[in-house]
Amino acid sequence: MRRTAAIAVAAISLGSALAASLLWLYVPRHAAATSATPVWQEVTWPFPIDPWGKGKSFRCKAADCGVEVTLYLRAKIGLCNCATGVADDDDLDRMGDTVLLGEVSPLGSGHPIRIAWMNGRSRAYTLHSRGAPGKTLVSVVYNERCDMIAATAVIGHDRPETIEPRVIEFLGSSTAMHWAEVTLGL
Repeated sequence: MRRTAAIAVAAISLGSALAASLLWLYVPRHAAATSATPVWQEVTWPFPIDPWGKGKSFRCKAADCGVEVTLYLRAKIGLCNCATGVADDDDLDRMGDTVLLGEVSPLGSGHPIRIAWMNGRSRAYTLHSRGAPGKTLVSVVYNERCDMIAATAVIGHDRPETIEPRVIEFLGSSTAMHWAEVTLGL
């Protein structure tokens, strides 16, 4: 009987320890500066309509991304070079939507990116416009055949390289990909 009681106490202790460790692993930590998965909420498109039309806007709050980030997405049907896509920084600069935000200057060379099955380029810029909503931005342009998507992330600090992976991750998410598929007619 004592042996059975000892086994039961050991099993209950082990089960409690296991439950506590699993709870510790899966409960969010409010003390962390950023969450593992940023929360992007759709916000109103703030720009006037131009030949490319209205796009989609999303915001990631500082509590989720470490700094407030606003992302603007637009499809540009038939604008991309069907054979080469977004081949270099000149293509990226020409096809991107940095013009929506004012005067910018590149912080360096761009680099290739991949979002789902689509290829493109990404490049960081300093934002010079007075009254601009951020200090830097990341322009990401990627294409599906002759159609492309221009994504512009406005960032409230001068370290865009820290935010770019979160932007790329969101662009490959089901939310952004569903919009891209519907908009591009895929």
